[in-house]
Amino acid sequence: MGGGAGGIELATRLGKTLGRRNHAMITLVDANLTHIWKPLFHEVAAGSLNPGVDELNYIAQAKWNHFHFQHGRMAGLDRARKVIRLTESSRSSSKEREIEYDTLVMAVGSHCNDFGTPGVQQYCQFLDSRVQAERLHGMLVNRYMRSHASDTAHPLEIAIVGAGATGVELCAELQHAVRVIKGYGVKHACPSILKITLLEAGPRILPVLNEQASQAVHSGLKDLGVNVRVGTAVKEVTESGVILAEGETLNADLKIWAAGIKAPEFLKTLDGLETNRINQLNVKRTLQTTLDDSIFALGDCSSCPLDDTSGRFVPPRAQAANQQAALLCKNLERHLDGEQLLNFKYEDKGTLISLASFDAVGSLNGIFSGKGITRGLIARMLYTSLYRLHQAALYGAPRMLLKTLAEYLQRKTRPKLRLH
Repeated sequence: MGGGAGGIELATRLGKTLGRRNHAMITLVDANLTHIWKPLFHEVAAGSLNPGVDELNYIAQAKWNHFHFQHGRMAGLDRARKVIRLTESSRSSSKEREIEYDTLVMAVGSHCNDFGTPGVQQYCQFLDSRVQAERLHGMLVNRYMRSHASDTAHPLEIAIVGAGATGVELCAELQHAVRVIKGYGVKHACPSILKITLLEAGPRILPVLNEQASQAVHSGLKDLGVNVRVGTAVKEVTESGVILAEGETLNADLKIWAAGIKAPEFLKTLDGLETNRINQLNVKRTLQTTLDDSIFALGDCSSCPLDDTSGRFVPPRAQAANQQAALLCKNLERHLDGEQLLNFKYEDKGTLISLASFDAVGSLNGIFSGKGITRGLIARMLYTSLYRLHQAALYGAPRMLLKTLAEYLQRKTRPKLRLH
């Protein structure tokens, strides 16, 4: 259930192993018909990525990799009967249907956590889905086109709440986009018209990075003209801006919320399965849910212990979902054969942050560990390779290389930025 990074990789792996040999029937369920890698949503919003070109169709992927696809949104679970209930994805329809299962894997991801802050749902934009990313892109393009038709420049004030990877990378992509748009002759489109404020409640941005790398990114954003404010919590969001905890009001035409994560609310009502305070399903280190060994969970919607003693949990990151999908492919085969399951061991390979075309910064483990910070061309190549590895897992290495070549050729015949 769920075709995000972990879900689609797992379905593809299982289709190639169990499905190809008819040892099991694999069914992927998702409310969307296509997949786009979630870490790229900020590029969709800025216009750097065209989702119509880079999306993967679930039906075609299922055909190519020996699994089945069902379009629908999960509405409930009956563990006694071993069925899930699905509704049509259309808001105009409430028709339900049921799908039986022997083994169920939940991979429904997460979305931003508004922490109950007043006004966030009414007045903020989010980047949790392709639809939301494209909506934000449309708002930005419309603003630039209105500016182009005007005789005077009108600054665009943007407040981005949350200085994790999404918030930081979006700041850089927006600064890159306005420079590209200026090159196409759009009037008043220049870096000075864009007033971006990045708000972070914690003492520094990007706490997943070491302090040296975090400071490097902070300095890079300031050089791009981004107003970075740490130790600044948001008390309320209004139609005209955000109200900070100390009482200051910050005016903003666009308010974008990129702070925190929580799993979907419906997980709390899944026939008694245990969840934590942010709705994640509690799982054992085998990735089986604590109350039902036939139900597994991976990625952001699961809360998996790092080990048996520390009381710490696997962080909700893309690399964790990728590693869990690889383990689950092995464990589900063992589960079918009645063998003992393997425990998940998270390997933190570090973090890379892209500052669009300007820079890339990261703190890495393994071959680059001990250097404190990796940046520039090496960091850029490594950052790009993360997406290529995801594509290779879905398409295979030869087709991934063909897609890379096709993308390069297409860049020669289309605008550098999506302008519609």
